[in-house]
Amino acid sequence: MTVTEQAFSLNFSLLSKFINEDEKFKYAEIISNIHEEMHASTSKDKGAIGWIDLALKQNREEVDRILSVANEIRDKSAVLIVIGIGGSYLGAKAVQDALSPYFSKQTDKTEVIYAGQNMSGAYINQLLQYIENREVYVNVISKSGTTLEPAISFRVIKSYMEKRYGEEMKNRIILTTDPTNGLLRKLAKEEGFRSFEVPADVGGRFSVLTPVGLFPLAVGEIDIKALLDGAKQATNDLMISNFKENEAYEYALSRYLLEKKGYILEIMASFEPSLRNVFEWWKQLFGESEGKDGKGIFPVSVTYTTDLHSIGQYVQAGKRQIFETILHIRNQKEDHTLKYVDNNFDQLNFLENKTFHDMNTIAKNSTILAHYDGEVPVIQVEMNQLDEYHLGYLLYFFQKACAMSAYLSGVNPFDQPGVESYKNNIFALLNKPGYESIKEELEERLDQIFSENK
Repeated sequence: MTVTEQAFSLNFSLLSKFINEDEKFKYAEIISNIHEEMHASTSKDKGAIGWIDLALKQNREEVDRILSVANEIRDKSAVLIVIGIGGSYLGAKAVQDALSPYFSKQTDKTEVIYAGQNMSGAYINQLLQYIENREVYVNVISKSGTTLEPAISFRVIKSYMEKRYGEEMKNRIILTTDPTNGLLRKLAKEEGFRSFEVPADVGGRFSVLTPVGLFPLAVGEIDIKALLDGAKQATNDLMISNFKENEAYEYALSRYLLEKKGYILEIMASFEPSLRNVFEWWKQLFGESEGKDGKGIFPVSVTYTTDLHSIGQYVQAGKRQIFETILHIRNQKEDHTLKYVDNNFDQLNFLENKTFHDMNTIAKNSTILAHYDGEVPVIQVEMNQLDEYHLGYLLYFFQKACAMSAYLSGVNPFDQPGVESYKNNIFALLNKPGYESIKEELEERLDQIFSENK
């Protein structure tokens, strides 16, 4: 077993009573062909697949510039506000939360907070109150600059920054956007804002390893070079077309075959609460990439053991449409050991010298056994430890698996027509110029729908 396999591995053995190996090998050639197409310079999706070798081609000068601006912000500011939605913030927040303390009293560290991921008036008001009397920088992330949620937040925060800082405001707002097109690129050119580029051939949900994710993480003192090193290793490891030697492809194939057998919901589970937002990123990646043309597995996430006491009963004995992928961290950097208590008031002295991680690992194995007996297919994913390197590996692993999974289902992994549908409706009902032709029709349909369901 190689060092890399020890650091990150999957176990498909618990799928044997749901999928046999002969079924898998029927798709060997198909997977190999998809792989070759993905990596070909003539790929039909060449304009959206720049993430596939991004970590290998990372521009050292760009990384140095990211680190330089991040150092400036940490020296001069108490808060960085990151404005973005979807792939423009989920990846950075996922890594930040996974590697940050659960509780922190640090006052000398620049805090990275988020806006533009919702349209709550209370949220934006309270954010403005929160940053009063604290030095602030802003990072706005959007390829087009027209996505409504971040756009309205930026309008409010830009006005705040202008009133507070005057001309200095232009040095305190950094734009991350398309290299040549879009409203934010135009703004950068016209008003002189500093900017980072999102590669034109990398979509939002695949952009965590670009300045979209790297810059906020660098401000938050995450080691982005180690993150990229993990992604580089994954890129090299997952370059093989044979699914039996490429765990990303075997994961994608296993999901595809389970869906064909009626398992249409995937629960991504962990026993470590800090991974909650990694799973939020994973849900967007797979949900937005696969959910098209009446196809796709619905991605759900849970944190065990917490959620074993809420929806555990359903997972164990509800409708058999669920399969689980359980992510386990083998070695924890921080742990706590139970001690012997003289009066044994809680009758737990049998746990003497057991660590919380020991008990969590036993809980994981016990849960897998129970759910397997309850006819829930289970895939196990294990990482040696939770750090930048292993998270970089994990992020790229899921990106590669997601692309393969979508292609196996016959859908384009890189578009999101369903998202555009609701966006168009919002713009029309908000009277955006150019949408007048559909506004009246939408209002009539809404009246009809609501009147029919009174």
